[in-house]
Amino acid sequence: MASPVYGEPFEGVVIHDDESGYASGSSSRDSIPDVYFSKPHVKFLNTQLQKLEPQDILRWCITSLPGLYQTTAFGLTGLVTLDMLSKLDGPLKHNIDLIFLDTLHHFDETLALVDRVRRRYGTPIHVYKPAGCDTIDDFTAKHGHKLWETNDELYDYVAKVEPAQRAYSELQVKAVLTGRRKSQGGKRGDLDIIEVDDAGLIKVNPLANWSFTQVQEYVNANKVPYNELLDRGYKSVGDWHSTQAVAAGEDERSGRWKGKPKTECGIHNPKSRYAQFLLQQELRRQEEEISEQLQNTSLAA
Repeated sequence: MASPVYGEPFEGVVIHDDESGYASGSSSRDSIPDVYFSKPHVKFLNTQLQKLEPQDILRWCITSLPGLYQTTAFGLTGLVTLDMLSKLDGPLKHNIDLIFLDTLHHFDETLALVDRVRRRYGTPIHVYKPAGCDTIDDFTAKHGHKLWETNDELYDYVAKVEPAQRAYSELQVKAVLTGRRKSQGGKRGDLDIIEVDDAGLIKVNPLANWSFTQVQEYVNANKVPYNELLDRGYKSVGDWHSTQAVAAGEDERSGRWKGKPKTECGIHNPKSRYAQFLLQQELRRQEEEISEQLQNTSLAA
């Protein structure tokens, strides 16, 4: 996946100081990045986009970001985003493809909702499952019984992070729309409209400033299909083994991983221990490769 390049360093991102803002298609360079931001540019965009309604943010995304997809687990905010996109006027393509990570541990109600959404909107849905697994029996045979209990970070990686990375690579994803909001609590309280992860992927949170009540009011007013579990006390729905209904007064995501300190699954938490382990493994592999190349060069001389 091609990564955006920045005028000031984002961790893990290649740096060029000779240009700022978006690269031009007529640039004299032989190769230019698909999307080019400087850090001040990202800060400026966030300041400006904070003032806009979600529909206007979505129009900006469609106009400005190539390789744009929507990642969704079919939560309320993602469904609102999908419905807003379906109602945008104008000549530009607004039927943004969806990426759905089927962990093989979703509720039956969630999978039924996927079919309802497909029939309602007709938006292409790219489904990605854990590598080498088509069913929950495949997953158990490959990774053992209740991996989420024996090694929850490894579970997050094989069920969510790796499939997401595979989707981004195969689909050549440069930017994604997410359903994250500040009012969901946890680490999302200081969410910006635009973020950039360590791999250079642009993440846009068009409803970052909306409350749960605003989302719910939109769903009701526009008859947006939603997960039946929300009528049974759930506010945020993930895998069946790590999702519970919430009590009155609890924040939306308090039913996710209840009793555990975690609030993110790894897709939005690149600093997890397993992610850091993988990074260390990759750095070690690169060091060994460089060492071998130097040794071969020395022998050739």
